[in-house]
Amino acid sequence: MDAGAGETGTHPSDHRRTGPPVQSDQLRTLVARAPGRVNLIGDHTDYNDGLALPMAIDLQTTASFTESDSGRILLSTSLDPRPAELPVDIPFDPSQLSAISPSWASLAAAVASQARPPSGGVVTIASSLPMGAGLSSSAAFSVSLAMVFGVEGPPSVFAHLCQRAERAVGLDVGLMDPLVIAGASAGHAMLIDFSTLGFEHIPIPGSADVVVIHSGEGRQLARTPYAARRAECEAAARELGFPLGQAEEADLAGILDSVLRRRTRHVITECRRVRAFADALRDDDLVAAGKIMLESHRSLVRDFESSTPVVDELVQHLMTLSGVHGARITGGGFGGCVVALSEPGAIDVGRWPERAWRVTAAPGATLEVAPAHPAVEG
Repeated sequence: MDAGAGETGTHPSDHRRTGPPVQSDQLRTLVARAPGRVNLIGDHTDYNDGLALPMAIDLQTTASFTESDSGRILLSTSLDPRPAELPVDIPFDPSQLSAISPSWASLAAAVASQARPPSGGVVTIASSLPMGAGLSSSAAFSVSLAMVFGVEGPPSVFAHLCQRAERAVGLDVGLMDPLVIAGASAGHAMLIDFSTLGFEHIPIPGSADVVVIHSGEGRQLARTPYAARRAECEAAARELGFPLGQAEEADLAGILDSVLRRRTRHVITECRRVRAFADALRDDDLVAAGKIMLESHRSLVRDFESSTPVVDELVQHLMTLSGVHGARITGGGFGGCVVALSEPGAIDVGRWPERAWRVTAAPGATLEVAPAHPAVEG
């Protein structure tokens, strides 16, 4: 795998764009576009130092930052009518950041406090990503802001910055979402080894449709058993003495608690499925890939208990459609979306009572810088 990481001990400010201080006659508009992501396979493996295979998708968040010579950042978003205002030098203090309202502004502040933008300005955020669907709207939001606020570097820099930002406002997330959003390649999924943050780009066969369907059950991770599942994995890792992503089937005998043993079995078998799924994509064997997706969903139902009856019914229905090779819950679970792999056109996205999207494997986040313009008041 590409050693696409290795910056874990570096402060994000060390990866800011360098140069002289911004002058009033050199003010710019910076526009960052950050895709969402769908995880094809490998759920609850990232924070266990295992493997996952997500891909960036062609739904995105756009952040536009028009610099000013003020010391304030004015923010607005299409997703909430309430604007926000922050000082440029806001400290990275979780107690202060989590108290900022509205909640999306607290996450923006957590990004800004690490990125240390060189000036104030006006930020406008727009998104085609649905909220609460498990398609990584919050990580796309964070990556796009980090870019316009001046952060540069490999995908790992953005991954660690965004993880710290979300944890500062109470969300104990993994590294997968910002890593793939920052590092994806068009037409490819991203095979990630979270023990090293190395990754490899895996081509998506042209004969495949990837369809994401909302189950109708919205979810916010902070209000689900996600944190409890992480705690169970941490407890199992303490019993073993190493991360679950590094465990093997023989290690299950060393875990006495039946619940912790099932959580561990999911991670072990899911990492194996990730490798097999990547091999199936390389071989253009969509039938085999679909079977592996179904096995993953069953493991998430039985061993990790992160699905719901509504999601299970949707997966079962999809598998009755001609040309659908496989389907599974995606994201953190407990509601949200199902991802399906099918022949082209096998799933009509317009016929579902809930939202559905046929998505393509998009490139990672990009930044554009408009020409300098006269100073504006912030």
